[in-house]
Amino acid sequence: MLGGMPPRTTPSARQERVGTELRKMRDSAGRTTAEAAALFGFARTKITQIEKGQYPISAERVRLLACDYEESDHAFVEALAAMAEERHRGWWEEYRGSVPVGFLDIAEVEYFSRGMRTYQISHVPGAMQTEEYGRSIFGDLYPPLSPRLLEARVEHRVQRSAFLMREDGEPYSALVHEAALRMLFGGRDAAKRQMDKLLEYSELPHVTLRVITFSTNGFMGAGQGIVYANGPVPRLDTVQLDAVGGPAFLHEQRQMENYRHIIDKMTERALTESQSRDAIRLIKKEI
Repeated sequence: MLGGMPPRTTPSARQERVGTELRKMRDSAGRTTAEAAALFGFARTKITQIEKGQYPISAERVRLLACDYEESDHAFVEALAAMAEERHRGWWEEYRGSVPVGFLDIAEVEYFSRGMRTYQISHVPGAMQTEEYGRSIFGDLYPPLSPRLLEARVEHRVQRSAFLMREDGEPYSALVHEAALRMLFGGRDAAKRQMDKLLEYSELPHVTLRVITFSTNGFMGAGQGIVYANGPVPRLDTVQLDAVGGPAFLHEQRQMENYRHIIDKMTERALTESQSRDAIRLIKKEI
């Protein structure tokens, strides 16, 4: 698909990912944008726009490019072709214009993931937050949000939780530092209710929740929240990092290997699931 369609002004993280993978394939094959464009008989600039996620591309053209680039990973090519063809309008699109685009991209990555792992130090995972916990966080932003925008963010977060914590959800594994559990977002009563919600979620069959205590021998990583989302094939995994200016999405193979290593090592240092539930109950009594 290309035709006379206008370019996208704000491609989603998923659309950009298709373009990025096509660019990486082209670079690996040593092809120029002009050579790639000649395959279809259109201007070189179209390839640049496709690689930026600004123009859609059909599954068949993804396969043709992959063949020209001599990409031998058939499963990867088919998964990328399926991504290119996807025209799903997700629930998060209702919030376009009301919440930052990065929040929409997070929801999109979560929706299409085949399982997620998260490592959080200062907050409980967004998908596990209660409504009042989330409202406390968003209510502390500077400059302050208007009441309408505040409620939109809270509602969006509640929707994310409902999707990820549903009974038939994909595997979801959370590592949460004790520091996050002791933060009193919304006050003591709200924090206690947040502990109850974590305990409730920890009993779901697809959820694994483990606590990293202050007594753990240090922690790996820079301290920001990490989410590792599994793609349909490992080459299409995604790492999302929390940042003040919005989420950052990483998908270079070395980066993904690094964050897998961090999460694996911190999992080894975390309490067991049963011990983690006991720790949460104890913290609830102490706060």
